[in-house]
Amino acid sequence: MNRRPILIVEDEPDLGKTLLDGLSQNGYSLHLAETAEKALKLFKQKAFDLVVSDIRLPDMDGLQLLEHMKDHSVSTPVILMTGYGSVQNAVEAMKRGAYDYLLKPFPLEVLEGGIESALRRRPPNQTADPGGQAPGSSIPIITQDRGMKEILHLCGKVAQSKATVLIQGESGTGKELLARYIHEQSQRNQGPFVAVNCASLPETLLESELFGHEKGAFTGAIARKIGKFELAQRGTLLLDEISEMNPFLQAKILRVLQENEVDRIGGSRPIPIDIRVIATTNRDLEAWVEKGQFREDLYYRLQVIQIVLPPLRERPGDTELLTNHFIKKFAEENKRPFRPLSGEAMAWLRSQEWRGNVRELKNVLERAVLLSSQSALDLADFSASPGSAREPEGGGTDFSSLCLRDMEERLISRALEKTQGNRTHAARMLGISIRTLRNKLNEYKRSLPAEGLS
Repeated sequence: MNRRPILIVEDEPDLGKTLLDGLSQNGYSLHLAETAEKALKLFKQKAFDLVVSDIRLPDMDGLQLLEHMKDHSVSTPVILMTGYGSVQNAVEAMKRGAYDYLLKPFPLEVLEGGIESALRRRPPNQTADPGGQAPGSSIPIITQDRGMKEILHLCGKVAQSKATVLIQGESGTGKELLARYIHEQSQRNQGPFVAVNCASLPETLLESELFGHEKGAFTGAIARKIGKFELAQRGTLLLDEISEMNPFLQAKILRVLQENEVDRIGGSRPIPIDIRVIATTNRDLEAWVEKGQFREDLYYRLQVIQIVLPPLRERPGDTELLTNHFIKKFAEENKRPFRPLSGEAMAWLRSQEWRGNVRELKNVLERAVLLSSQSALDLADFSASPGSAREPEGGGTDFSSLCLRDMEERLISRALEKTQGNRTHAARMLGISIRTLRNKLNEYKRSLPAEGLS
């Protein structure tokens, strides 16, 4: 079992022991620090997947500790605990990068739910998002695709408004990354960016997570919980995979967007909010509306600005750009020597459809960097099974034992088949000029299938 390392920062011995004993049942690798100084020392020595910290510590304020940790590792989620909370303190914690904010006392199940949610969003040893720098941004978005650049330009203009944004695209295309880019470009960039995955939480928990609840609102509500809408005050709330939300919550979301106020469960009065909402989905939301699976009024309220992210297979020039970036990135992070990519391997990477998009490409390249022992990354390093000498397949074609000429011939044939014989698109997919493609076609004319020569 993969034991996720978690650092707990708590100066009260009894509570620290209670947290260790309770959370150890979930199989985590737990480390306890009684002071901020000890916590920072451990944090810099070991890579933690999560930090759970009290705000009142004997040697440093918990918010200061949070900032020090974010300076060292911006991607590590931090959950803060306090017995002296307020909405203002919670919002300030989220602005500074806290993942969640819990008011003591709370049942262990509440903390366990927060930990599970944070760890689901951050796989083990997760590194920064794929990147390069988009113009004028610290959010890493690498692209040379004209369509993607137009989307980034649109996002820059949209960011200055308060309009809701709906981002649609296949899994792995970078929808959340684009949402963070919009937030950073906006005048709300000093406020918190709060993300909620609507698909990862049970329906019974999602309502409380979004809207919060008052003490005694239902069985088990032993303390007030501040919802994500309030935590995003003067910032941005991302509703990730909003298509998975049930109709009841869809109606409540619509009211929040229309009235700019939120009702806590069990609350006696609405609470005004000032936030920007961005929603994402990997589904065709208009088709879901037609099927009656998503509210039409909410759909139109969300898609004031609609952005559709193209899949990686429609951005052929970005494959090589991202590949070179990830190879360097993973070599540095894992202290591995930099190994260039062979021509055959790059041709194979370009020929793939990447149904998992940038996320899939990233995983494939990380694995190749970690497993390769050659002077360059070649096709064998992309084998599906560790230790296998057989190169990866593409479209049912086994490339092992092929010479370079045969490889080129089959890749060109496959590219032409994918583009229905369009030579311009095929050349772009292969990363070569149309003139080079014409020369290759003449060279391989006798061996290519007739339908590939149209």
